[in-house]
Amino acid sequence: MASQRPAETRRPAPRLYLVVPQDVAGLANQLADALGAADIAAVLLRLPATDERGQVNHVKALAPTVQNRGTALLLDGHPDLAARAGADGSHLSGIEALGSAIATLKPARIAGCGGLETRHEAMVAAEAGADYVMFGEPDTSGGRPAFEAIAQRVAWWAEVFEIPCVGFAATLDEVEPLAAAGADFIAMGDCVFGAGHGAAAAVADAARRLAIAETVA
Repeated sequence: MASQRPAETRRPAPRLYLVVPQDVAGLANQLADALGAADIAAVLLRLPATDERGQVNHVKALAPTVQNRGTALLLDGHPDLAARAGADGSHLSGIEALGSAIATLKPARIAGCGGLETRHEAMVAAEAGADYVMFGEPDTSGGRPAFEAIAQRVAWWAEVFEIPCVGFAATLDEVEPLAAAGADFIAMGDCVFGAGHGAAAAVADAARRLAIAETVA
């Protein structure tokens, strides 16, 4: 069984986790601005559709911008490239992908897991060695469960299990309720990198909302 949370323990304040969409214009500058705006725990990088050498070079070009701030750099999939590219780990989608990647990533690197459709799958991922589970991220077609269901899943996990969970916020308005539900990390993608007022302003806004949620808690 996945490690359960000891009774009467309070989780640390949640932190932000940035999910970088593919083909973001001026990505290095946007990342630098976003990382300078607030405390960011991790950046999840989606690699361009090119050959392996191009993908590795892409990661290596961005890694200092992320890692020099003490932020973990994760790849979306590609566990075989994580070490070669100098990334801190990978985010895997689904139990099968996680199981195939564990031996490659652990113990030196992070293995996160999303794409978990049921509570049982989340528990299996944790038992298999996932360093965190993610709830609420969009699927390949952009669909996701109702937000109420996502918040309920986060609350269930936070109440019962010790392994961290990531709640995916599709909008800035979802940051506070996910934090209140007990998410250890709040993931954000398009609502940061597609924000009309800029990535740095969006991250600063999210950090302000986290602070409000922590004060209320």
